[in-house]
Amino acid sequence: MVETAFKLVALRAALDRPGEARATSLVPLGHGPADACLKGGLRQGALHEVYAAEASHEPAATGFALTLAARMAGKRRWLLWVRQDFAALEEGEPHGVGLAELGLDPAHVLMVHAANATDVLRATAEGLATASLGAVVVEPWGEPKLFDLVTSRRLTLAAARNNVTAILLRPGAEPWPSAAETRWLIRAARSQGGQEDWGQENWGTPVFDASLVRNRHGTTGQWVMEWNCDDRVYRPAAHPRVMAAAPADGSATARAAFGR
Repeated sequence: MVETAFKLVALRAALDRPGEARATSLVPLGHGPADACLKGGLRQGALHEVYAAEASHEPAATGFALTLAARMAGKRRWLLWVRQDFAALEEGEPHGVGLAELGLDPAHVLMVHAANATDVLRATAEGLATASLGAVVVEPWGEPKLFDLVTSRRLTLAAARNNVTAILLRPGAEPWPSAAETRWLIRAARSQGGQEDWGQENWGTPVFDASLVRNRHGTTGQWVMEWNCDDRVYRPAAHPRVMAAAPADGSATARAAFGR
């Protein structure tokens, strides 16, 4: 785990190799309707924003930002996560097992803890200048004035320079004007297992109610997206609507009704 932003200088020297710059391309999410709306997929080497639709859905927004970064980075590239210290105090620290459950290799997730928004931005600039990184998740806390329209333009240019995707996660903030390619509002959606799993510790797969509210190259939309942790791809959720809990009495009539 990287403890300070200053160690990123050494990280860049270790990771960067001549001739490894990648051409900008679209990365399909795997979710057909969303990819159609995005005209083929999410753009690499660009800035994308993730907000929670409500404060209670911030853990879901964090999960979506990480899975989005994992999709953009691919399986063999490093992912950098820059967090403001206060975000860790409010929401807790990530756990290696939890990252693995999302399909991320914890050994390839680099963490930077920054004391304030200024240090977050400095660490992010270093990360976006490292062409061997697959994606950078940027997590300031709240609504610091530093993260304004001008800063978003700078982040966009920095991401494009080395084709490193930036995912700006905004806990405790309301949407602001920005130069981001896309903006997502995220709510948690219910994971659906088989009927036989009710009452057991079966978490199912991560499911997000994702609203694309900004798209510089197309239309917007809303979808319930299921994340496949093994293939690291999004799919339409098998049960997009909320379902009632299984009846407590377990009667055949009740089970039949529940099945419908």
